[in-house]
Amino acid sequence: MAKSGYNFIDRFTHGLALQSKAAAEISFDIENAIVKRTNKTFPDNHVFISGLARSGTTILMQYLCDTGLFKSLTYSDMPFVLMPNTWRKISHKKASDQFKERAHQDGIMIGPDSPEAFEEVFWRVFCGKEYILKDRLQLHEIGNGTIEKFRRHVYNVLFSADAVNQTRYLSKNNNNVLRLPYLHKAFPQSHIVVPFRDPLQHTISLLNQHLHFSKIQAEDKFSLNYMNWLGHFEFGLNQKPFFLNDENAFNEMRNYGKSDINFWLLNWKNYYQYVNEHHTPNTIFFNYDKFCQNPSSELSALFEKLDINTPIVSIKAFESQVRSTNDFDQSIMDACNSIYRLLTAKLAR
Repeated sequence: MAKSGYNFIDRFTHGLALQSKAAAEISFDIENAIVKRTNKTFPDNHVFISGLARSGTTILMQYLCDTGLFKSLTYSDMPFVLMPNTWRKISHKKASDQFKERAHQDGIMIGPDSPEAFEEVFWRVFCGKEYILKDRLQLHEIGNGTIEKFRRHVYNVLFSADAVNQTRYLSKNNNNVLRLPYLHKAFPQSHIVVPFRDPLQHTISLLNQHLHFSKIQAEDKFSLNYMNWLGHFEFGLNQKPFFLNDENAFNEMRNYGKSDINFWLLNWKNYYQYVNEHHTPNTIFFNYDKFCQNPSSELSALFEKLDINTPIVSIKAFESQVRSTNDFDQSIMDACNSIYRLLTAKLAR
């Protein structure tokens, strides 16, 4: 983000690599020309983390990366995320152990090798017009040609791995709710992990981040452009709600301003009602609240489902900040709580 130290050269390079669809497509073609297909193969048991923003997706991704079994795009792959092998050769970026708090100001520290949600750049470049509309992000169909390109992109990311054990691709992409069946089609042996948390606490966090990023983006246009280029529309001045083929639910959301907690509660309801009813067979639900209370146990259970044999060291329980508000519509809150109970019961089964 510009506010966290992007200079003129950084801004120019990011604009060059990400703003132009044609430039991004060329970078992908260059990568494919340089990274020749070899006899090297990778298993298809990848992991795609896709929950509503602020559901614990980032910390979950970090724990999975720490196993040493996964390869993901990282900050060092920016801004040419569609050519990770080529960019590594020409950028001459030096390893660094310096960390700083990310722009969310939520205590999560990031460095050059930290994994992040840069996968959405692929989808924005190759089919952005089909799902990114002025006022929404909508479900979209993906042809076999694009699916094959995505498989190639995943191969390229895995080919750029630093260690031989990194044979499984790891993605954190909240927008993948728009294409769940196609992820399953691309990698039938993969898993889609959907974190969820208490709807009131979750939506208060979303509202706070919306106000926080709106202020940043109002003061610095590059920050707004940066989020648009990455396909991140979760909150801020460029926030776009998901349209999941439910016109009534979408119109109900539009009755509230984005500074109203009811907008975010309906956003929560829209998202998790859809994944509850339309998830693929390879979906694993993950209760973030239970994880905070007993992280080692919940992480162990998840690892077993993901065929991860890495032992887990004891992790202290997280002390989540509890916030409260009475400004919500009780009927909306009741509907959200009902979905939360359904997801919790589904996870237990």
